Amino acid sequence: MWAALRFRLVPAIKLYLLGFKVLLEQLLNKRLKLPVMPRQDGKVAIVTGGSRGIGYEVVRHLARLGAHVIIGGRDEQRGLAAIKRICEEDKEARVEFEKLDLASLQSIQQFAVSFKKRNLPLNILVNNAGVMLVPEGRTEDGFEQHFGVNYLGHFLLTWLLLDALKDSGKSGHVSCVVNVSSSAHSIGEIRLNDLNSCQHYSAHAAYCGSKLAQVLFSSHLHQEMQREGFPVVSCAVDPGMVDTALYKHLCTPLHLAQSLIARILFRTPAEGAATVLSATLSPALDEDSGGGYWANGRREMTTPPTFDPQLPLSLWEISLQLLGLQ
Repeated sequence: MWAALRFRLVPAIKLYLLGFKVLLEQLLNKRLKLPVMPRQDGKVAIVTGGSRGIGYEVVRHLARLGAHVIIGGRDEQRGLAAIKRICEEDKEARVEFEKLDLASLQSIQQFAVSFKKRNLPLNILVNNAGVMLVPEGRTEDGFEQHFGVNYLGHFLLTWLLLDALKDSGKSGHVSCVVNVSSSAHSIGEIRLNDLNSCQHYSAHAAYCGSKLAQVLFSSHLHQEMQREGFPVVSCAVDPGMVDTALYKHLCTPLHLAQSLIARILFRTPAEGAATVLSATLSPALDEDSGGGYWANGRREMTTPPTFDPQLPLSLWEISLQLLGLQ
């Protein structure tokens, strides 16, 4: 009993202390501003969870730069409403919505098949959708929700679209995969023998673990693409604490407190999108090798857990097995 209680309390305390630290840093740092971005005419981007919050701002800016953007999401009505707002701002914007439920492997496969049938290029994939502190539950295929939606669903989506990303990369204009993670990855743990949190369950631990998994996946994917000589870069992004609907599953007292302080201390969705867009378009901006971990509008060093050289490969191989890809 005490062990189970401890397993629930410790991750929660760690996460809220980290959140307090991040808020202080955001308060002391300058407001993030979007740098001047190059035009993206002729490029195609997919943004998961692009109907609201950070994802919506990423879609809006990419469309204004001339990219053809596809929003992947569960709620068609919300997606079409987002497209309407974007097109009202920019009559020439090319934005569309496709059904995508990251809690369903079948839905992910259908989305990928539908996209590949169109023979479009794929220059940018932003894995932005996610859940946080949802009640204990399983995806359609039996995976813990944080692990299944935040990490494994995006892993499968990226894998299925990898050939399109490889084919679309050109010299000087590489394709880019961006995983929207969180500073919470720094306190996350990956238990390879219990990825579905069956032994003990903590929503806080599951969330942090899923964010660490995204960082590890980003790093390993980037290394694999560079090693094999493919024109694809991969990076993970921490957008900071942003005023979005992600916090709706906080317990009532904390949710009320968050609602009160969010407008003052949290970043706006546009500010959160600034780092995502900087990372997404960095090869075009700096002609660098891309990749890495991004926070506060720039590339930064990752925290110690992500430096374990064996863990990314082990997680990669187990993920392939779970998805029946190996």
